[in-house]
Amino acid sequence: MRGRLLAAAMAVAPAWLVTSNGAAFAADEEIQVYMDEIGPVRQVTLDTHINYVGDGRDTQDYPGEQLSEGRTRITPEFGYALSDSLELGAYLPLANLSKDGDFSVDGAKLRLKYVAPKAEGQSWFWGANLEVGYVNHSLDENPWNGELKGILGGRWGKWTLAGNANFDFKISGPASAPTEFNVATKASYAVTEKTAIGFESYNGLGPLKHLESLDRNDQQIYAVVDTSFGAWELNFGVGYGYGSPEDHFILKAVIGVPIG
Repeated sequence: MRGRLLAAAMAVAPAWLVTSNGAAFAADEEIQVYMDEIGPVRQVTLDTHINYVGDGRDTQDYPGEQLSEGRTRITPEFGYALSDSLELGAYLPLANLSKDGDFSVDGAKLRLKYVAPKAEGQSWFWGANLEVGYVNHSLDENPWNGELKGILGGRWGKWTLAGNANFDFKISGPASAPTEFNVATKASYAVTEKTAIGFESYNGLGPLKHLESLDRNDQQIYAVVDTSFGAWELNFGVGYGYGSPEDHFILKAVIGVPIG
C-alpha cells in the first residue's frame, strides 16, 4: 500500500519490536512503522516487502527453527480500503529464500487497520492495527499468533514523527509464550517533495508482565530513504542490530507497486 510505504520509509527515530515467543525479530516479513495512510477506497493496493540479513543468527532457539543468517524474506502485502478510515490487508504469502538458495512459503497473515478521522488542519493522528497470522514450525513453535498495534503521530512542516505501541500475543500453539511489548517510533525530514530521509529503530522490551532491559532483547536501528519513481514508491533502509539476540546487518525495502 503506497501510503504506508511512505510512512515506513519516511524514516524513523526509535521503534521497538518483539516476536510472540521472544525469538529474534530482526528479519520479520515487514520492517516498518505504521502511520495514518489508507489506500484509495475500494481499490486493491500492493506493497512488496523484501528484507535481507547479511550478518545474522546462526544458532537455533528451538529444533527446526529457520536461521536468519543470509536469509531473504519476500512478502507481498495487499490492501483494500473499505472507507477513508478502515482498511483490510493480507500478507500473502510469507516467502523465504535461505542462505543456501532454498525457497519456501511459510505462512500468511491478515490485518485490519483503523485510522481516526481528522479535523481540517489537524496535524496529529491516531489509529490501531490488528494482525492475525499462521506460520509453519520453521518460523515459530506456535502456528497462530497476533499483534495489536497502537498508532500515534503527526506532521509539522517537513518533519514527520510517529510511534507504535505493539502487543504481540499467542493465539494457539504448544509452546509457552507470554504477551510481548514493543514500541516503534520514527522521525523523518522531507528533503524534496518526493524524498524523505531519517532513521528507524526497532527495540524489544520483553514480556508485558515483566519488562526487561534493552540489552536482553532484539534491537535494530536503520538509516532510511523514502522516494518515488513515477507511480512506483521505494523505501530502502540499511540497519544494524544489537542487543540479544540480534542480526547485525540488515537491508530492507518496501516497494509500492502500482496495480490499480
